[in-house]
Amino acid sequence: MSNESRPRGEAKVVIERTYRAGIEDVWDLWTTKEGFESWWGPQGFRAEVQELDARVGGALRYEMIADSPEMIAAMKQMGQPTSHATRSRFTELRPRERLVLTNVIDFLPGVATYESDIAVDFFTVGDRVRMVVTLDAMHSEEFTRMQKEGFTSQLTKLDTRFS
Repeated sequence: MSNESRPRGEAKVVIERTYRAGIEDVWDLWTTKEGFESWWGPQGFRAEVQELDARVGGALRYEMIADSPEMIAAMKQMGQPTSHATRSRFTELRPRERLVLTNVIDFLPGVATYESDIAVDFFTVGDRVRMVVTLDAMHSEEFTRMQKEGFTSQLTKLDTRFS
């Protein structure tokens, strides 16, 4: 059952964090090359941005790169490349309030290309920013679980930064 396809867009994964930070600082993590590269990617990975145009219709293109010896070895052992190109575009953008990135999922062997959204809502609460991330479920329960684990892992980089 874990590899069965399901209708796209019906299931969602919601992850919330609240940081003691300014709204501009948290917004910039998503909308600037320097900000995005500073935290994107699960533990053991990093992102190298080729293009980030934070406007509706603007592109986000980056390479996801395994960057720890353990992750490089694990990827090779699984027969997977140690990096892959990722293509996204900003499909909604309300500065310091909400953004939606539509990702092209075209890097999974044997899986037909599809799109998946990451919606992020930002709320200022006193001296803190609440960030609510809503991920479209992926093509299978297994990949949706891995997506949630990976996203939670990369958020630990921000948890540490803003602790």
